[in-house]
Formats: sequence, C-alpha cells, structure tokens
Amino acid sequence: MGYLLRATFIGLVSGMAGTGIGGLIAFFINKVNNRFLSSIMEFSAGLMTAVVCFELIPEAFSLGGTVTTFFGIFCGILSVIILENFIKDSQMLKKSHGNTGLLKAGILTSIGIALHNFPEGFAVGSGFEVSTTLGLTITAVIVIHDIPEGISIAVPMRAGGFSKLKAFIYTVLSGLPMGLGALLGAALGSISQEFISFCLGFAGGAMLYVVYGELVPESKRLYLGRLSSIANIMGIICGIIVSILG
Repeated sequence: MGYLLRATFIGLVSGMAGTGIGGLIAFFINKVNNRFLSSIMEFSAGLMTAVVCFELIPEAFSLGGTVTTFFGIFCGILSVIILENFIKDSQMLKKSHGNTGLLKAGILTSIGIALHNFPEGFAVGSGFEVSTTLGLTITAVIVIHDIPEGISIAVPMRAGGFSKLKAFIYTVLSGLPMGLGALLGAALGSISQEFISFCLGFAGGAMLYVVYGELVPESKRLYLGRLSSIANIMGIICGIIVSILG
C-alpha cells in the first residue's frame, strides 16, 4: 500500500509541478512569439521521442517480448485517437459560446494535455514497478516535458482574457491525471512482467502519437523555420543523455 501511495504521490506532484512551472513562466511573459513557442514544443517532442525509444520500448521488449510490446503500443495509439475525438466534440460545443479563439484554444489545450497526462502517469507507475531508476528517469523527463505544455496552456488563456491566477489554476489542474495514471500503472503492473511490458508499450504508443499527431504538427503551424527543427534534435540528444545517466 505504501508503494502505491508513493508512486501516486510522485506522479501527482510531477504532473502538477511541470505544468505549474510552465504556467508561472508564462505569467511573466506578456507576449510569446510563435518561434519561441514552436521551439519549446519541438524540444519537448524530441525529449519524449528519446525517452520512448531509448527507455520505455527497450525495457518493454526485455520484459514481455515483441508481440506484447507492440500490442501495447497500438492500444496506446488507439486510446489517444479516441480521446482526440472527445476533444473535437468539446470544441464544437464551445463554438457556441462567446469566447475568443485564443481562449478556446487555451481551454482545449488544457483538456487535451490533461487527457494525455494520464498515460504519462501510467508510464511513471509502470516504470517504478520495473525499477526505481527507470521510474525516476521517466518522471524527470515528463516534468521537463510538461513545462512547455504548461506555457502552451497559460499563454493563450492569458491572451484570451483569463486572469493570471485563473490561467495558473487551470494549468496546474491539467497535471492531476498523472497521479491517477501512476496509481493504476503501479497497481496493474504488479500482475506480471508481461503486463508491465504492455503498460510500458501502451504509454510509449500514446506518447508517440501525442508527439507526432499533436506537438510537431502544431509547432509547424506556428513556425516553419530551422530553429524549431534544431530544438527537436536538441530534445532528442538531451533525452538520450538522460537515458544514459539513468
């Protein structure tokens, strides 16, 4: 029981800390240009790609084999696609309200990131089931990854008319699902090594879809220059370094 509470607490704190830090930074920036926002999104994408490819997936292969891991990956991808459909439905509902485009974008981004934080928490809980080192490595990378996501929530909310406090609260709350994900990942991961492999593959597939289905396309819509591509490469390199040190 103590183990589950620890994993849940770490997932909860890490999720809220990452997005919260991003929200705080955004409060002191009156205007964020597209090049800067695109670059931090690409860095985040590179970082997550590295941790999935060099940490989650190899560990999943070693625990449960190829079939179990790939089944988990495809289930993770499918789950995020289903969640995206709910987000699109909520966007259609919000069009009837009198909010500005930026405010709606900020609200929808917070919903999307909250949903995506669940499989990230699942990765934290599953990682701790494998080893403390893997769990801490995944947690550290996710905290860094959540900082630019926090900025991407708070900035449009502020630009759309939310107060600093209100934008910050919404930003922090988007990290809450990581606690639930960490609890389920730690609890279900103890069933067998094959199930841990599935959990890691599931989280890896979900993260990869978020990266290449959301972060990178959104980044390119904001800015098409070289700087964002370099940021993506730097994110991958930093993720490899974190994996090696872990």
